[in-house]
Amino acid sequence: VEIFIVLRSTAMLSQTQHLLAAAAMLACTVEALVVSPVAVRSPAGASARHTVLHRRPLPPLSAAPPDATHVPSPFAAQTMKPKKTRKRTLVATSAKQKSEEDRVGVATSGIRQLIGLRGASDTEAEPLWKIRLQLTKPATWVPLIWGVACGAAASGNYRWAFLTPGASLADGAEDLAKAVACMILSGPLLTGYTQTLNDWYDRELDAINEPYRPIPSGRISEGEVIAQIIVLLVGGLGLAAACDAWAGHDIAADPLNSILCIAIFGSIVSYLYSAPPFKLKAEGWRGCFALGASYIALPWWCGHAMFGTLTPEVVLLTSLYSFAGLGIAIVNDFKSIEGDRALGLKSLPVEFGVDGAKYICAALIDSTQLAVAAYLFALHETTYGLVLLGLIAPQVLAQFAYLLKDPIEYDVKYQASAQPFLVLGILTTALAVGHHGGAAWPF
Repeated sequence: VEIFIVLRSTAMLSQTQHLLAAAAMLACTVEALVVSPVAVRSPAGASARHTVLHRRPLPPLSAAPPDATHVPSPFAAQTMKPKKTRKRTLVATSAKQKSEEDRVGVATSGIRQLIGLRGASDTEAEPLWKIRLQLTKPATWVPLIWGVACGAAASGNYRWAFLTPGASLADGAEDLAKAVACMILSGPLLTGYTQTLNDWYDRELDAINEPYRPIPSGRISEGEVIAQIIVLLVGGLGLAAACDAWAGHDIAADPLNSILCIAIFGSIVSYLYSAPPFKLKAEGWRGCFALGASYIALPWWCGHAMFGTLTPEVVLLTSLYSFAGLGIAIVNDFKSIEGDRALGLKSLPVEFGVDGAKYICAALIDSTQLAVAAYLFALHETTYGLVLLGLIAPQVLAQFAYLLKDPIEYDVKYQASAQPFLVLGILTTALAVGHHGGAAWPF
């Protein structure tokens, strides 16, 4: 009966295929006969029942026994082929996407490594100039360049061609050249000196935490690093002296307004921050304030002195603003808390814990800016004071959304959402000082 059913279901096959299929089914059925009785009605539908003993169901037509000729079903072939093709397509697409991601990842890592950001990885052999550039960490130049622009604005004497009354194209070009010279001094030269010096004294620590850095990876020799430190320092001090001459400063008569004196002071602070036995970066409060002042006060002083007169009031105001920089420095310490604790570094997150340090950080940033806004109101620069208050508001919102929620998980999001308003607030303060004719005591 089963042979009859199979033959009926395969009527479309040739006679040869019929015979082969029947032989295969018969062999399989005979081999399977052993165990249980199953009642099957006859094809004529009679009431009599025929007993067939079998152990397992018959295999499909395409599943012939190993010793028989295999007769594949055309329908099975049609259903399997698309699945195989799709699988190969998915594998090929996945491999292609992975290849693209790998290429993008390598390119991104290379850029991050070149500008000195964390999260890079070691790359193939690079020319020496690229390795030297990595040591200077170009990503850290930006705040210093911005600080110079703020100082120039605070002086009240920067001339824009055709925009400042009485300023010619030559006047605008000269002041632009002066500003660019101060930016090169503060950014590539002295910040490059500071970062290279810091990497040199942190080479053993970087060998653990950032082994892709040029010094621990061995891609630059000790002599080449020391030579770079000397060249950047001497070049920076030389350009500072040239800027003094360009601005017509008398260094002996007015050292406070000397760009060279500011550069020397900043270079000493950089050495004390990085080098033992002082190593201010290992001390919580002093290290963070030194870092904040280097990013806010020193470049402001440089730009201000180039175009105007640096007064004690300006020094005090910018030093006050450096406490906001101290708060930003704390944000950068959260992710390294475990390493700092293991190495005995007294960062504020280590000393006060994550919860204590995050509130200290927010309080320093907000209270500093509120105090500066109050100072602007006291100078009767009401418009600038209101603008500064408006710039503080989104920073507070970002603190509740990210910093106070989880400063380790959301430090990058916090800085990306809050720091643009902080630096715009510094520029607003600089413009207010310039509009007022310089900083002054409010009483």
